[in-house]
Amino acid sequence: MDIILIAGLWLDGTAWQEVAAELKALGHRPLPLTLPGQGDGAASATLEEQLAAVVDAVDQALGNPLVVGHSAACSLAWLAADRRPEKVAQAVLIGGFPSEDGKAYADFFEPTDGAVLFPGWEPFDGPDAADLDEETRQRIAAAAVPVPAAVTKGTVRLQDERRFEVPVVLVCPEFSPAQAQEWIDDGEVPELTRAKQLSFVDIDSGHWPMLSKPGELARILAAIAES
Repeated sequence: MDIILIAGLWLDGTAWQEVAAELKALGHRPLPLTLPGQGDGAASATLEEQLAAVVDAVDQALGNPLVVGHSAACSLAWLAADRRPEKVAQAVLIGGFPSEDGKAYADFFEPTDGAVLFPGWEPFDGPDAADLDEETRQRIAAAAVPVPAAVTKGTVRLQDERRFEVPVVLVCPEFSPAQAQEWIDDGEVPELTRAKQLSFVDIDSGHWPMLSKPGELARILAAIAES
């Protein structure tokens, strides 16, 4: 199965290198994306341009692909399901939740000179980064790509109610499935409250399992694809 891999803020397609290698070994075709303005060499891009790149990958995929979004890019994966509900086999959301219609994509940090820089590790103290050793932290920080403010402050626009028919799997790294279910039940994630088919998978990692637990994450994604 084709598996489209979309990393969150500051990461490009190389973040999935080890996951992709394991997925290939397991018989799948991984498609790690490097998004416009986020690793492709361009200094600027918009959320609409990033979404267009994801939708194009869905359109070019063989059959019905699995679309995997990590962190902020969970919204991009969900937007792909919204734009192509008949094409996306399942949406897999790792360590994040889709934004509602009309909300900002990822307005978590203030931009500097039109871009959001990697803020260092202090904002991620605790479960997010507890499983990352110093070498991995330095590698992530060194490779971090500034994200254009037109992306982070871009407005999410959802338009097709058929997105709720697309099966959703929430992979829970720094939080548990029970916590995620509680947030959904409390109405904190309206898009997932309305999802018709929602399941959970736990992974014992921090916020970046593609880097700290790539083999385990790849096996989880392969199992989802084969389901």
